[in-house]
Amino acid sequence: MSTNQSTSATPIPSEAQPVDLTTLTVEKVQEGFLKGTFTAESLTSACLKQIATYNAYYNAIIFLNDEALADARAIDRRREAGEVLGPLAGVPVVVKDPMDMVGFPTTAGWSLLYSKTGGVDLMPARDSPVVARMRAAGAIILGKTNVPVLSHTGTHADDSWAGPTLNVAKTGRVPGGSSAGTAAAVGASMAVLGLAEETGGSIQNPASAQDLVGVKPTIGLVPNAGVVPLSGNRDVVGPIARNVRDAALCLDVLAGYTAEDPKTLAGVGMKPLLGYTSKLRKDALKGVRLGLYGAGWRDQPLSTETQNLYGRGVEELKAQGAIVIEDPFLGSGFAALRQTTSPLPNFDARGMESVPYDLQKYLERLGPDAAIKSFKEFAEATASQSAFGPKGVLSFMHNLPQFVASLQAPTMPPDLSDFIALKERYLQIFDEVFKRERLDALVFPQMREELPLIKTGRTIQETTVGEINIAGLPGVVVPAGYYSSGAPFGLIFVGRLWSEADLLAYAYGYESATQHRKIPALGQ
Repeated sequence: MSTNQSTSATPIPSEAQPVDLTTLTVEKVQEGFLKGTFTAESLTSACLKQIATYNAYYNAIIFLNDEALADARAIDRRREAGEVLGPLAGVPVVVKDPMDMVGFPTTAGWSLLYSKTGGVDLMPARDSPVVARMRAAGAIILGKTNVPVLSHTGTHADDSWAGPTLNVAKTGRVPGGSSAGTAAAVGASMAVLGLAEETGGSIQNPASAQDLVGVKPTIGLVPNAGVVPLSGNRDVVGPIARNVRDAALCLDVLAGYTAEDPKTLAGVGMKPLLGYTSKLRKDALKGVRLGLYGAGWRDQPLSTETQNLYGRGVEELKAQGAIVIEDPFLGSGFAALRQTTSPLPNFDARGMESVPYDLQKYLERLGPDAAIKSFKEFAEATASQSAFGPKGVLSFMHNLPQFVASLQAPTMPPDLSDFIALKERYLQIFDEVFKRERLDALVFPQMREELPLIKTGRTIQETTVGEINIAGLPGVVVPAGYYSSGAPFGLIFVGRLWSEADLLAYAYGYESATQHRKIPALGQ
């Protein structure tokens, strides 16, 4: 496997035939293999050619897997031999950089964690569970994608050692973070699927910003062991795709228990017996009761154009038989629970107090030969740009009341009593409102206003980051149109814990009826 930046691309065999990657889905990939339209090798070659053509511009992929073609050939041989293959056999995918993958350094976008930029390489002894599951499903992992330093922002990847990632759907706008590279790789048809991860918006923001589908799962559904953490209490791994069905198929592979992540025990029995595609129907919205965004959820208004686009989306939902309920949280006390963390103007970081302990456990998992094995060694290796120092990307953590004690004793389980009480109250009110209003889900504009221009310093103004991250609730983002500038507009369906199958069904019904997503013009 290569640890070089993606500018040195894997050679493309001359016999590779052109494949239309822009309309490719998992279903079409499987159909193409069945009909002999292409092989896993020729499809992988086409994706590598796409990367060679566009990645220098978008900077989505920072490490290429030099074994991708060999992995594809192995799938072809197994298929030819009549072996039973995994559900994603031969499907090209990308993985977010902070997810451990054997043979690659896990840099988390930070120059201090990459030897070629003067730092220390964190080389994992084994794959993270989510990467292992993608391999077991037969996916062809093309490479790893760009992120901001320690995945600290949901807006961009500008401070990565690898340079900034651009927005494929609208180049002059921020790409969404921290899974900026995964979204750009999928949006630019470099891969069919991508793995993303969220602590506070890092799946939903880039999916919405780049006109894609993203699934932010219930915490505990998908393991996040072997992923550089920001919060063991909020971090979730999920898929980014170009359509709902593909996202559902990927979630089937990712979801499930592993002893490496004990909280996944809570998800046992919650996965549909027939998988996350089992409820996908064009009429899935008929009779569904959907709560709408309002001051009862968060006392922040929508911009005029967002309100107009949202209004159109609501009418489209009603045309499919949905029943909408205006501001169901009004008077519930839900909005009053939100509290931004100084000096951040729009982000509630509660639940991230445990990051020293979470990093300690992550580093222990790297193995006995790792260059850094503990949080103490991590702090020493990164002291020149301390993440928690006055100018560090996580300096705001000191304003969380229970953080300092965690920082002083990173090997001890932290006191999270304040966070647990907050999470409990969020879930209590959420369940009360859903029962009283007989709601099946919520549907909001994913952002309150148009995506910011790059280099303005403005952050994405989303509607659900914090609330669903603290509560651990699931959300599914789906394309829903465009602003007059051409910037994407997306909706997010939010529901009860473990309701991913229903949310995917509602998103599928909406997607099927509207078909809002347009194939982006690349390199412009």
